[in-house]
Amino acid sequence: MRRRKKTDPRIERLMEDLKRIARERGAPIWKDIAKRLDKPRRNYAAVNLSKINRYSHADDTIVVPGKVLGAGAIEKPITIAALGFSKKAYEKVSPHGKCMSIEELMETNPKGSGLKIIA
Repeated sequence: MRRRKKTDPRIERLMEDLKRIARERGAPIWKDIAKRLDKPRRNYAAVNLSKINRYSHADDTIVVPGKVLGAGAIEKPITIAALGFSKKAYEKVSPHGKCMSIEELMETNPKGSGLKIIA
């Protein structure tokens, strides 16, 4: 069976950048995220805010290799990086924490230290 290429150029570019940063910086967390994004889109994580709130502590940095959904609430200041956010999730996170893309997080934290993956 022939391997199919991703149709979204953003995801292709992101996976290449994640693998490159993982090699250059010796940060295996970026390689793990790239591996998760290499799966079919229907298998991407869809994580609700309630799950993020349950498994995080104040001032944590969370990475979601998929989309963050708005069910639940965030009660502590955290930073969430994901491929996408629903409108409700973005509105609920903004007063307490910070929403960013995985690309932005990769630039600010190339070593990948102190990150938690929630999928």
